[in-house]
Amino acid sequence: MWRTYQLLVVATHILREKPLKDTVSVEVVVVGAGISGALMAYRLAKSGIQVLLLEAGQSIDRAQAVNTFQNAVIKVPESAYIQTEQAMFPRTDQPNQWYVQAGPDAFKSTYLKVLGGTTWHWLGTAIRLIPSDFKTQTLFGRGVDWPITYSDLEPYYTQAEYELGVSGQSAQDQGSARSQSYPMPAVGQSYCDQKFVNALTNTRYHVTATPQARNTVVRDGRPPCCGSGSCIPVCPIQAKYDATVHINKAVAAGATLLTKATAVQLIVDNNQNIEAVRFKRWDNTQGLIKAKQVILACHAIETPRLLLASRSTQQPNGVANRSDQVGRNLMDHPAQLSWALSHEPVYPYRGPLSTSGIENVRDGMFRKDRAAFRIEIGNDGWGWPTGGPISTAQDFALSGLSGDALDQAIADQTSRHIRLASLMEQLPDPENRVSLDPAALDMYGIPRPKLHYRVDEYVQKGLQAAQLTHSEIFNHLQATKVQHKRAFQGAGHIMGTARMGNDEKTSVVDHNLVSHDHKNLMIIGSSVFPTGGTANPTLTIAALSLRASDFLIQKLKKRNALGA
Repeated sequence: MWRTYQLLVVATHILREKPLKDTVSVEVVVVGAGISGALMAYRLAKSGIQVLLLEAGQSIDRAQAVNTFQNAVIKVPESAYIQTEQAMFPRTDQPNQWYVQAGPDAFKSTYLKVLGGTTWHWLGTAIRLIPSDFKTQTLFGRGVDWPITYSDLEPYYTQAEYELGVSGQSAQDQGSARSQSYPMPAVGQSYCDQKFVNALTNTRYHVTATPQARNTVVRDGRPPCCGSGSCIPVCPIQAKYDATVHINKAVAAGATLLTKATAVQLIVDNNQNIEAVRFKRWDNTQGLIKAKQVILACHAIETPRLLLASRSTQQPNGVANRSDQVGRNLMDHPAQLSWALSHEPVYPYRGPLSTSGIENVRDGMFRKDRAAFRIEIGNDGWGWPTGGPISTAQDFALSGLSGDALDQAIADQTSRHIRLASLMEQLPDPENRVSLDPAALDMYGIPRPKLHYRVDEYVQKGLQAAQLTHSEIFNHLQATKVQHKRAFQGAGHIMGTARMGNDEKTSVVDHNLVSHDHKNLMIIGSSVFPTGGTANPTLTIAALSLRASDFLIQKLKKRNALGA
């Protein structure tokens, strides 16, 4: 069976790339082949629209990625993927190799620049925003309201769960009303999770199964989860969804795929339309893509980077930036990590890295004063905060233990490792931003991203509340040696920088994700989020992309019918 799964995975990664001349004309070009670009390209191609998908990175061989991770000395989310000069991305252990950090706080989250994007090393958590997340200004006097409501997005959340293949318990309340059930039953809660459930029964903390884009049955040509603990950085059998699923579907439906080609400039014509996308290949040769419709799906850092790098005499502030909002309002979910020793074995380090969480603390009038958070229960023991169990073995060895005594000490302690992570809501702040550093250029001559970032008092109060909450939960479990990470941790949930809104002066795109400045330019992905809420952003990215796809398909069909 394992060999069958291996062959299946290899087969799903065979991509048909069509040759491309130095200058080509298409109806639609999608820049960036992560989840938003993949879904958009698939929906367009399926509707018979001519679309080209442009990706800066290279395709990934899954078996090679697994091997690279297994042999890596430093195991971080990016360690399964070889970084190249042609497609640089930040590493968790070396963020300043790519980022130019301008402070006052370091920006700690990262992303991948490969075919399929960051979905290669995401956890798979597929949670919806809650209704109040769309109107925080109205309800709490914080942040800004979205130009759409939860009700507007709910049908597309359902579609996104179907497309990604989300497993979950439909009867459990996650804070967001549902119109349909999840397409698959939930991933089984771990033994560790059950200990949390038992300890927190009849308390104010409700442990629920976390919805995940992870197969629990054979579905969409992919196998069910095999319990590998390497979800981050790579699922060995593609039970966890990644964007290559829809890239393959897009290509099969007729889309053209061009990899190893970095968009370096958007060219604007005299009518304020995007006339063409200039790109450079890995060998530094260049080409031009002329398109009637341009869609940016480059990630919340790379999208503003491209827009700002496209400044010209005609566009002195960069493309789509009359509002001076491009790059501003950079957000993450700063995470509070806490860990402890359970009074009895819970046997972590098995299966998906998290299968349960506590979601009923995400909302309330406290949001007027401090950040909300969701609580993730870890199956990875102390792996995230300390590097356990390797660090545990090192500590015992350095204390003088050896032989059987060392083995026994490691076995006893690692079997009792427990971990919580609370992911903080962060408000949009125009001073938290992506800009360009002209003194730090990539190989194509494009400035690297310069990040101005700080965690404000609102988030700090949330982090403090999370510590108290974690201590209370650990107390219910009779845990000992409770520790809280002093500094916040990046969650990898990069949002903002090209937010949607109805006011052209304070936003970059409208509620349909169309640029206020250029009517044939759309921006999709997490960069358009006005606020971040507490939910992991991927499912919302997918829902917004599907909604934008419907809008664009209707627009193009209407235009084509009129012969425009």
